[in-house]
Amino acid sequence: MTRYQHLATLLAQRIEQGLYRSGERLPSIRSLSEEHGVSISTVQQAYYLLEEKQLIHSQPRSGYFVASRKAVPPVPALSKPVQRPVEISQWDEVLDLLSGRMETDMLLLGNGSPDLTQPTLKPLWKILSRQAQKQDPRILAYDSIVGCLPLREQVARIAIDSGCQLGPDDIVITNGCHEAISVAIRAVCEPGDIIAVESPSFHGIMQALRGFGIRAIEIPTDAVTGMSIEALELAFDQWPIKAVIVVPNCNNPMGFIMPEARKRALLALVQRFDAAIIEDDVYAELAWEYPRPVSIKSLDVDGRVLLCSSVSKTLAPGLRVGWVAPGRYRDRVIHMKYIVTGSTVTQTQYAVAEFIRQGYYQPHLRRMRQIYQRNYETFSCWVRHYFPCGICVSRPQGGFLMWIELPEAFDAVLLNRELRASGIQVVVGSLFSASGKYRNCLRLNFTFPLDARTEQAVALVGAAVERAIASCAA
Repeated sequence: MTRYQHLATLLAQRIEQGLYRSGERLPSIRSLSEEHGVSISTVQQAYYLLEEKQLIHSQPRSGYFVASRKAVPPVPALSKPVQRPVEISQWDEVLDLLSGRMETDMLLLGNGSPDLTQPTLKPLWKILSRQAQKQDPRILAYDSIVGCLPLREQVARIAIDSGCQLGPDDIVITNGCHEAISVAIRAVCEPGDIIAVESPSFHGIMQALRGFGIRAIEIPTDAVTGMSIEALELAFDQWPIKAVIVVPNCNNPMGFIMPEARKRALLALVQRFDAAIIEDDVYAELAWEYPRPVSIKSLDVDGRVLLCSSVSKTLAPGLRVGWVAPGRYRDRVIHMKYIVTGSTVTQTQYAVAEFIRQGYYQPHLRRMRQIYQRNYETFSCWVRHYFPCGICVSRPQGGFLMWIELPEAFDAVLLNRELRASGIQVVVGSLFSASGKYRNCLRLNFTFPLDARTEQAVALVGAAVERAIASCAA
């Protein structure tokens, strides 16, 4: 982070904390330069950045002032899903969401894809190009069903940051995290079984359960601390739950990081009932605070946690490189992988392994964390500015996703249909529920360049939300 970005972040925090109030004149450029020991141009750049985020505005010959703003929206309250196992629906809505990817002029404002434009990805392109130039026969051949050894070695290395002590033989490479979760589910469950999930929960998990004939019981989930351990215990007392699926770090869709004490409590509870935990760790490397949060897998002593992850959110989804550390379920996971896909794409496995081995991965992660955190600060200001009062907004601690809860009577499905006519697609909250709840919620992302087009799109969404809420109240 540059000096002017660091100063802008500090001033933004002071504004958020109320040290500088709405309409109040900010310190002069010269006084800030002296206070922080930086140049006048550094202060000017910091003020320009805060102006772009609409936190401040300038008045000729008078200086800079804190912009008038709406109050910071509260975070969503603890969710209250149906407390019984249900069969999952919503497939038609998911299919409609996926179809938006094919429309090249559509702004996918709720998409789960990372920023693919950064220069820190250039070494990956070069590695892929060199592979083709060398005509290495390995990249056209089958590799081991568990994945190529160089990649498994590198995955074991980067897992150390999460607190895990894994070896290459503890890891099975998959076609992205989606396959990792799918084979993990099939390894621990049979059709008709029950799995506990967060509520809201990633729609890909929901549809995997639907496809395997598994029922889901949604557990109340807090937008700050994650799944309610108390509610999960009550569910275990009433139902024969075989496994729990959680996204504890940089959660999709709400962005929270479950505190370590609650991770330990969750693991202890699951051990007591002799169930499994399927841990989706795909966003965890994008936590804004470093070191990244520990995984539940790192606390596991008896192999009941199946850790699933990939480079789909940190590098690029098109690589289709993921993995699962299946613990005691290794043999079953390998069998399920053989049944579904057999080997994983070879070329991208070797490319990702080389990208990590040559030391490009960590600098890329550092850059993306900074970009996404900075984008969030601007994007959340836009949401606060353009959306009506009476909403709740999650406060992610990493990744690039935001969850917005609107008044109960609001219908985000109808909103999405209206927005698509304007070339904008959001993700409707009902996709994240087995029972179709959260129809009044949206998931948005902030990976896009924060330019005039993106701001205009947020403004259009906010105006459409305001009209819809007014219509509900009429």
